[in-house]
Amino acid sequence: MSTAVAALTDGFEIAGHAFNSRIIIGTGKYRSYDEMKAAHRSSGTEMVTIAVRRVPLDRSSESFLDHLDPSLKLLPNTAGCYSADEAVRTARLAREALQTEWIKLEVIGDQTTLFPDNEQTLEAARILVKEGFIVLPYFSDDLIMAKKLLDAGCAAVMPLAAPIGSGLGVQNPTNLRIMREQLPDATIIVDAGVGTASDATIAMELGADAVLMNTAIAEAEEPAKMAEAMKLAIKAGRLAYVAGRMQKRLYASASSPSTGVIR
Repeated sequence: MSTAVAALTDGFEIAGHAFNSRIIIGTGKYRSYDEMKAAHRSSGTEMVTIAVRRVPLDRSSESFLDHLDPSLKLLPNTAGCYSADEAVRTARLAREALQTEWIKLEVIGDQTTLFPDNEQTLEAARILVKEGFIVLPYFSDDLIMAKKLLDAGCAAVMPLAAPIGSGLGVQNPTNLRIMREQLPDATIIVDAGVGTASDATIAMELGADAVLMNTAIAEAEEPAKMAEAMKLAIKAGRLAYVAGRMQKRLYASASSPSTGVIR
């Protein structure tokens, strides 16, 4: 199998669960359920996130839960929680209602920036791992915190690229590159801040295993087309990472060698 084919078909695992698609999609902000479903199909995603506190888990009224492809893996999240205790309660509710041990852990520390509270996130992660959850924590792009979360038993780490919903793209590529180099065996999923396809490509070129996004697709003028663009961008970024980019140089380097030139 060629390097190109291998890079486009290789999957990754989280807690023993294999995924072929390296894009994870949200379910909020879409203008209609039909737009959401079309975007999910176009992206090729195999897993979608669900904001536990924003949907009727008892199915008492219609929600996007009624419009999801049953083949998709559900990743409930604790969005809107501001303490470890609150996040743990929300995770337990999600497990009971949705019959899943998987949880995207979010503990927000600031209402304006929606930056995570890393210490509260770590505290909640330790509790949830002990209770048998498969924890995927959203946190700042901090190598030391990534190590602590992995040591606590998290199945993957999800560093932010930029503030949630900002569309600013990867703001600290050096941090993500260092994280990849220092944690070669960890599953790293870049979460939050992606705005367009090139942002997703950059995240993958830095060595991310996958990218989670929502607003960039849901708020696009044509979500389904943006979802397809993101799918292709992630494949391109993955292939570039596997291929290994050339070294940057301060000065020019001729494309043709000088040896053998006719004088």
